[in-house]
Amino acid sequence: MPELPDVVVYIEALERRVLGRALTGVRIASPSVLRTFDPPYDAAVGREVRGLRRVGKRIVFEFPDDLFMVIHLMIAGRLRWLAPGASVPRKVGLAALDFTDGTLVLTEQGTKKRAGLWVLKGEEALAALDRGGIEPLEMTLAEMTEALQKENRTLKRALTDPRLFSGIGNAYSDEILWEARLSPTTRTRSMTEEELQRLHRAIQDCLTGWTEKLRAEVGEGWPEKVTAFRPDMAVHGKYGEPCPRCGSAVQRIVYSDNETNYCATCQTGGRLLADRALSRLLKDDWPKSIDELE
Repeated sequence: MPELPDVVVYIEALERRVLGRALTGVRIASPSVLRTFDPPYDAAVGREVRGLRRVGKRIVFEFPDDLFMVIHLMIAGRLRWLAPGASVPRKVGLAALDFTDGTLVLTEQGTKKRAGLWVLKGEEALAALDRGGIEPLEMTLAEMTEALQKENRTLKRALTDPRLFSGIGNAYSDEILWEARLSPTTRTRSMTEEELQRLHRAIQDCLTGWTEKLRAEVGEGWPEKVTAFRPDMAVHGKYGEPCPRCGSAVQRIVYSDNETNYCATCQTGGRLLADRALSRLLKDDWPKSIDELE
C-alpha cells in the first residue's frame, strides 16, 4: 500500500501537471471504484484544480465551491500519467481523469478491487474520511507519546493504526522500528523515555529520508515504481537476507496477508518472535533465539 512518502511524491507530481488546470472529463471503467453518488462522479468536470492535499493515505483534489475528489489506492492501486485521451487499460483500469495535457489513470492489480474514488461536497464531508491520526512529521515527542499510550498495544500495531498516526503502513513501520532498534512486539505503555525518544527520531528520519529518496528518484518525471518492496530498504521484504547493520538474517512474523520483518540481533536482543504460522507446526522445535536458528 502506498504510504506517506509515496503519496507525498504522487501529489507533488500531480501538482506539476494538473494544478490550475481544468478537469475535462471523468471516465469510470469499473463501477466498483465509486464510493459516493451525490455529488455525481463528474461534478468537477469543467472546474479547475485549486489544490491537492493528503488525508492519511488518500489523495485529495480541491475544486471551487468546496468540491473534493478523493482517491484511496489501498494495497494494489496505482496512478499512471498518460497521453491526453488515453484508453483505460483493460482488466486493471478503474477510472480516468482527463485534462488537456494528459490523463490520470487509476489502475489496480488483482481481483480484489479495494481502491476507491469519492466526490464530496464540503470540508465536513472530507473530514469524515480522516481516521484522526496525528501527522508523523509534525508531531512533538509529547504528542507521539500520548497517541501511543492511549492503549497498551504492540508497537507495530500502534504505528500502523490510522487512528493514531496518519500515513504509516506495514512497510515503513518495519523500517522505523529497525531504525529505532525496537521490537515490533514492544508494549507501548512499557516504553522508557529513551525508547520513546529513539522512536520519535526514527519516525522523522525514516519518513523524511524516504520522501527525499523517492523525490530524487522521480525528479520532474512520474512515480512509475511505487512499491512497498525496495532494494535499499533495511528489513521490509528482506526475510532471510543479511541485516545491513549487523549481518544477521532478517526474520519475519507472518499474519493474515501481511508479514512483519525485523532483525532479532538489533531489535529483540537475539530473541526470535513466535510466528504463529510456523510455531504451530514446529511446536517445541521452534527456535527461541537467533543463535539457535543459525
